[in-house]
Amino acid sequence: MAILGAFVVPHPPLIIKEIGKGEEIIVKKTIDSYHEIAKIVKELKPDTIIISSPHTILNYDSFSILGEQKLTGLFKRFGCSEVSFEEQNDIELVKEIISLSNNEVVESPKETKLDHGTMVPLYFIEQEYKDFQLVVIGLSGKSYYEHYKIGKIIQEAIENTNRRVVYIASGDLSHKQQEYGPYGFVEEGPIYDNRIMDILRNSRFNELLTFDEKLCRKASECGHRSFIMMAGALDGIEVKAEELSHENTTGVGYGIVTYQIIGKSNNRFFLKEYLINEKERIRKQRENADIYVKLAVETIYEYIKNQRVIECPKDLPKELIENKRGTFVTIYKMNRLRGCIGTILPSRENIAAEIIGNAISAATSDYRFSEVKEEELDYLEIHVDVLSPLQVVDSIEDLDVKKYGIVVKSGFKKGVLLPNLQSIETVEEQIEVAKEKGNISENENYTIERFEVIRHE
Repeated sequence: MAILGAFVVPHPPLIIKEIGKGEEIIVKKTIDSYHEIAKIVKELKPDTIIISSPHTILNYDSFSILGEQKLTGLFKRFGCSEVSFEEQNDIELVKEIISLSNNEVVESPKETKLDHGTMVPLYFIEQEYKDFQLVVIGLSGKSYYEHYKIGKIIQEAIENTNRRVVYIASGDLSHKQQEYGPYGFVEEGPIYDNRIMDILRNSRFNELLTFDEKLCRKASECGHRSFIMMAGALDGIEVKAEELSHENTTGVGYGIVTYQIIGKSNNRFFLKEYLINEKERIRKQRENADIYVKLAVETIYEYIKNQRVIECPKDLPKELIENKRGTFVTIYKMNRLRGCIGTILPSRENIAAEIIGNAISAATSDYRFSEVKEEELDYLEIHVDVLSPLQVVDSIEDLDVKKYGIVVKSGFKKGVLLPNLQSIETVEEQIEVAKEKGNISENENYTIERFEVIRHE
């Protein structure tokens, strides 16, 4: 069969009356919208409800799915033990999702309990409709693209198992909407909410894939990847969207949007569109790249496709042949790190040889990632950094996260961080991350050296 309908919902425990104890009235619009959703689900009569939740098991490099026959949970951590859940898992659908994902989706540890991102929607739905099985899937540290792809796999699994399914994308919006809220206020909070609600109410799911990740981080949202996974499950499907409510009276954004299924649409295969655009973007980027990046690209292509280390070209500019420097080669795929290996000090005969060696290592030997596959090559964004000699730092006043990379040392332990990284905004944060990378604990003495880079992108 297919997906019968889909919903974007928040999950504040406050709206459970046994928890709110009267205070839930401040988000009455959200509660009223939830009751409306429950009635729609009752009319649709799904065999299975799939919920993607930010608060079940979160893996960095895979997607967790609850795998036990009986799924149970209660709101004990929110001071409420009288509301409990015992749901029948749709094991056949779970196994089909895992199989189609080539084990990118993995079972959660045994006895994983239902989380509040799952139980809040169930609380309202079960007031109207209980004749369903449940599937609960978590999010990941992977890219937006990977979340959308898992959504498409879910769609295929639904069709293969002949299920009638309702999909619920559980997730709050920005947690930084009001000064009086539990997380305070940042200007990015309402900006995120306004943009994401505009996208969701108009079902422009293609924009979810290219959404500004920095804005997401600063706004402290928790549902964006859940919404993307839902969009993937609706890939190629025409929907009619309706915004039921959006409020932020607690300081956290709560948005509810419903999606009525209209039918198949050749204009809504957004993953295919995204891959075409991304491939073209990378192609143009490489056309305009300098010789440093082109050398790294050629190296990676030749090694991954033919398992051959290229010889150093004889017509390279003198600066690559006559100089020695440490270099880093960094690989990104779909705006996510895919590999990074480098040398702080030169270890080969010249810069060109340094780039060739580090490019192969970045593609094959970064312990955090599997080896790059041939089908990925056209989607890889490759940067080359050439390092200056190291300088000892006497004071953090001598550091600048945009200008300087750092080496933090303690005995034989060492953590290295390049400058101008998207996720690092302060010197203190830069030092802490470098210490973590070097496994340097808080009570250990350490020294800091800095370096500059010439970045080739």
